[in-house]
Amino acid sequence: MAEVAVQSEGRSEGIVISDDWPGYSLELFSYPAHYSGDLDCVIIPHGVIMDRTERLARNIMDELGDHDIVVLCVLKGGYQFCADLVDRIKALSRNSNRTIPMRVHFIRLKSYLNDQSTEDLHILGAEDLSFLAGKNVLIVEAIVGTGKTMKTLLKHVEAFRPKMIKVAGLLVKRVPHSSACVPDYVGFEIPNRFVVGYALDYNEYFRDLNHICVISESGKQKYKI
Repeated sequence: MAEVAVQSEGRSEGIVISDDWPGYSLELFSYPAHYSGDLDCVIIPHGVIMDRTERLARNIMDELGDHDIVVLCVLKGGYQFCADLVDRIKALSRNSNRTIPMRVHFIRLKSYLNDQSTEDLHILGAEDLSFLAGKNVLIVEAIVGTGKTMKTLLKHVEAFRPKMIKVAGLLVKRVPHSSACVPDYVGFEIPNRFVVGYALDYNEYFRDLNHICVISESGKQKYKI
């Protein structure tokens, strides 16, 4: 990934993938044959996701070790990242003098129609989060775009008076008119391209991809609703 720059300072920015990064050829990787022709490239291979997730787990352990935390997993796109992140935090806890007791709660956000974010945000499973009062909360989200959705969620969670809120985001997309709502722990900063895979979907398709890929225009048309 010669075109990828790593931020050595400002951990929140994560690994920065430049706008001119062409991605990897699909021919270099295995992926479901039923998506043939639906993808442009692999932008982040599964193994790189796993290595970066382990590093984020270490960062979280360093900062939140010995805190009892509640993990809020944002479905559906965040379930794979959350599961892998929690597994790695648990592994570190088993092999360290520090530990992070965790409980996981699932909520769902829905704001996309095809490849466009809409103003109509639905938060499901978060109607009553009173159990967060006085707790340390780690929100785990797969991707942050404009930041509007995350700002809305943070405002909703803050209303239940948790002790602390941290956000872990696997991907932060560079988009026009984005807010300053950057997660505390970021895996990758990516160009403004519509990505799928690793539980990220396009109208419920592509969640079964292991890699994070860029969907092709023909793929968008094929699965458009």
